[in-house]
Amino acid sequence: MKVQKGCLPDSNRIVWMVVDEDYLPIQPIQKYLRYLENLERSPNTIKSYAKNLKLFWEFLEDSHLDWKEVGLEKLSDFIHWLRSPQPKVVSLQPQEAKRSEKTINHALTTICGFYEFYERIGKIDGIDAYRYELQPKRNYKPFLQGIAKTKAVKTRLIKLKEPKKFTGCLTAEEVKQLIDACNRIRDKFLLCLLYETGMRIGEVLGLRHEDIHSAGENEIHVLPRFDNYNQARAKTGERIIHVSKDLMRLYSDYLIDEYPEDVDSDYVFVNIWEGTPGTPIKYPSIDSLFRRLRKKTGIKTSPHLLRHTHATELIKAGWDIAHIQKRLGHADVQTTINTYIHLMDEDLKAAYQKYLNIKEKK
Repeated sequence: MKVQKGCLPDSNRIVWMVVDEDYLPIQPIQKYLRYLENLERSPNTIKSYAKNLKLFWEFLEDSHLDWKEVGLEKLSDFIHWLRSPQPKVVSLQPQEAKRSEKTINHALTTICGFYEFYERIGKIDGIDAYRYELQPKRNYKPFLQGIAKTKAVKTRLIKLKEPKKFTGCLTAEEVKQLIDACNRIRDKFLLCLLYETGMRIGEVLGLRHEDIHSAGENEIHVLPRFDNYNQARAKTGERIIHVSKDLMRLYSDYLIDEYPEDVDSDYVFVNIWEGTPGTPIKYPSIDSLFRRLRKKTGIKTSPHLLRHTHATELIKAGWDIAHIQKRLGHADVQTTINTYIHLMDEDLKAAYQKYLNIKEKK
């Protein structure tokens, strides 16, 4: 059983499927993956869902279960199967979990969505994996809470508690070292764009020249497109990001000094020295760039870490959380709070020292 990648020749669209030992698609999985494609989920999302469903089907085979007979009890068994390095071996010694809580929760989200889909189309009765609460526990409280009418919120019954992890941030000096380590203006512009805007790498690779408004506006328009040649996708809807004049100046330098003159392309980031000149850069090229930067500077970094750094700097600068949500393109402000608001030991120490100073003045 494996996850197989395919490409439709008429549209250059990437498709994913899960095939059995005879290399035949597993039909229940394929039907659900096609449903996700019709909802215009990104190829990367569908790929991760396919991998999770492959694991689930392997669990069903090991447990001699039919997928239509699974309930909450079997889902809990699936959690144990995912965590155990050798599900069929009983160890007398403590074993480190094979997968993290976050990975397992993502797999459970996939499986619950799979069963919810088949329940909606009337193929199964469902597994009752959710409950509805009027006042779920969360940090963000809306205006007029307790007065205005509220809708019941769906929460999943089976979910592991994920440990709070601070993924870290880059310092201003580290960002400067990474930018200085770039040999090309294109790569410098790419890093500066990620750092200054907090854009996702898929949004950056899908940028067109018409999306960059430099004539007095200094704006970048993020537009969701589903036909990008390099399969880049914007995760959420359209938004506008205001940027500095320095970033626009670097964009102009890139166009004047490096962008191929004899290439008719509307993509901003294109191959120039490797690959076919003028074709849009793909994800593997970005991975290669960041590996070279890590090796050259010794700084562990990634496109998402630059996004995280930008968000953290906005929070420290006192930005309203709703403004940060809009700039980052989060659909829900709670996502912004859960992901980017974190108290470190230094923050607590500084807050306590401030409290002592105020107390001494009284």
